[in-house]
Amino acid sequence: MNADKEKWVLLVVLSIIWGSSFILIKKSLEHFNPFQVGSLRVLIAGIILLPVAISNYKLFPKKHLKWLILAAFTGNFIPMFLFPIAETEISSSIAGIINSMMPIFVIIVGALVWKFETTKKQIIGTLLSFTGVCILAFGGGDSGDLKMIPILLLLLATLCYALSTTTVKSKLMEVSSTVLSAFVFSFVLLLPSIIALTGTGFFSEFSFSKDNLTGLMFVSLLSVFGTGLAMMMNYRLLKVSSPLFASTVTLVMPIVAIIWGIIDGEKLTYLQFIGAGIIIAGLIFLRTNPKK
Repeated sequence: MNADKEKWVLLVVLSIIWGSSFILIKKSLEHFNPFQVGSLRVLIAGIILLPVAISNYKLFPKKHLKWLILAAFTGNFIPMFLFPIAETEISSSIAGIINSMMPIFVIIVGALVWKFETTKKQIIGTLLSFTGVCILAFGGGDSGDLKMIPILLLLLATLCYALSTTTVKSKLMEVSSTVLSAFVFSFVLLLPSIIALTGTGFFSEFSFSKDNLTGLMFVSLLSVFGTGLAMMMNYRLLKVSSPLFASTVTLVMPIVAIIWGIIDGEKLTYLQFIGAGIIIAGLIFLRTNPKK
């Protein structure tokens, strides 16, 4: 498969996985508090990927250690807590629309920090798709309460994602996608996640009750697919495309979230159909590769 086809396949699959993360976070929060959900999400991914990290320890990018730590904490640690905290107070549609600002942050961070150049066509495509996300999120007539603190937390999480994405593309592309994910979750974030989870009182309070086991099931699904596997695919997407293109996965995710809503009994309005169409139209503009 050539790089152009591969990046679109990865975009679609990632959109499905990460678009499903919102409902898994919601289900996990029914059993654990936001800090436990975030800690468990990182911890489980770290344990699963630990054998991969150990077997490939010679490939650890020591000369780029500071960039690895920066990418790990901004892309795979801090946001894991901010999203569950915010979703205790605002709806998933609001969380989705704010998360969809990531391509805009990628353009800003890429230009200011890494001196990436973005074509006018890509900017138009990004803004067009973001307009579609707004229509999709609010077109159902249930936008939820606009609470400032949760929105600011989500904006910070989205900015962190943008910083991590551009850092990986600029400094860590020499490491394979699978090994890079293993290093991030096992060598860098495993110990911090254990410390964070211990601080929540999880280990002293946990019991093998039906409620806790059900919660662990949802968090495990979120961790294995929405964290470990998804980050491998995201790093691969960065290898075969640009940071801006990779970030457009956040523009497609709300479509997946709406589909989950339909499965759960919600109805899709004509306005939301239009929003989904505009998102797809905007993505067409992103076929041009940016200059670096």
